[in-house]
Amino acid sequence: HQTMDDLVANGLDILTLGQYLQPTKRHLEVAEFIHPDTFARYKEEGLKRGLKYVESGPLVRSSYHAERHVNVPI
Repeated sequence: HQTMDDLVANGLDILTLGQYLQPTKRHLEVAEFIHPDTFARYKEEGLKRGLKYVESGPLVRSSYHAERHVNVPI
């Protein structure tokens, strides 16, 4: 939570939170799969702490739903 507070205090409006997923067996293994419900709680917490937009889920990447946030006033 402290990290989210620090991001808001430094003017951040948009946060994306995702999960590393092992693309092939030759890549680093996933240490722990974070349940989607946990990502939902992260989103709720980020919005409650003052972030304007939070995309949070195991498959989220920095471009995830970017079109939703491109033409909005920040």
